[in-house]
Amino acid sequence: MGAHIADALGWPFTAVPPGQHLEFIEQIKFTVAGTAAAPSVNLAKLGVDVAAVGRIGNDTIGDFVRSTMTAYGVNTDHLVVDPTRQTSASLLPIRRDGSRPALHVIGANAGLTEADVPWEVVEKAEIFHLGGAFILPGLDGAPMARVLKRVKEIGLTVTMDFLMSPRDDAQSLIGPSLQYVDYLMPNIEEAGWLVGSEDRQEIITWLHGQGAGHTVLTMGGNGVSIAANGHTETVLPAYEIDVVDTTGCGDAFTSGLISGLLDGLDVIGAAERGLACGSLVATGLGSDAGIVDRDQVAQFQRSQPRLAA
Repeated sequence: MGAHIADALGWPFTAVPPGQHLEFIEQIKFTVAGTAAAPSVNLAKLGVDVAAVGRIGNDTIGDFVRSTMTAYGVNTDHLVVDPTRQTSASLLPIRRDGSRPALHVIGANAGLTEADVPWEVVEKAEIFHLGGAFILPGLDGAPMARVLKRVKEIGLTVTMDFLMSPRDDAQSLIGPSLQYVDYLMPNIEEAGWLVGSEDRQEIITWLHGQGAGHTVLTMGGNGVSIAANGHTETVLPAYEIDVVDTTGCGDAFTSGLISGLLDGLDVIGAAERGLACGSLVATGLGSDAGIVDRDQVAQFQRSQPRLAA
């Protein structure tokens, strides 16, 4: 449940041409993205039965999001069409090193509320993933905490990722929800903005203090930090790859970790699969790049060299 976005990506981006000048690039691609939609697509590729909950607009971009997700095998019956807002979308000019600025329209994601939760579906699930805290104004804060509290009472495992820039109200918005989160999976930069520190141990301590069951902090080329509440961290090294585009790597990590948990792996084993998924996505353009199926991910894990820890 959460952010459903359509990305328009261009590669490689070097500079905005002046005036109305024309510059040529090598590739433009349209993909389904967002911290709920992208993990849903990758989970479907990994053979997981997944239902997506979110909002799209009554427009061609929304049609693209729904049809693409359906084609991958995602249940899109609970993508609500918002009558007044456009489908959320981003323009992403990708630099040769894989980094990129982003221009974003929140759009229909702003209309998502707790009333959109299909509880009859949730009751049949094993894991509830909430993706997009801080860009879901209709759900952020107390409504999010109420939803996750009920999810935990039903007995599901809760995973969460968020999307944010520095903001003064961040802690008050997300803090009440963290006690219901079993696996919190932001990237280290965003976690630092939330906590107000660049010190990883301070970040982990604060998140644990709010009640998060596990912190799983993705750190790009530095791997991933995993710490159960009250325990010291384990850092898994990243894979050695040629990076094309970092868009969607965190979402791919999310899908790998969730599929690992569903397979009965412990958090370390699940995070290892997540690292492989995130690394594969980084080798191509867009959130849907890299991952083919579970066998391919397993082969990558067995054969791909790792960076120094």
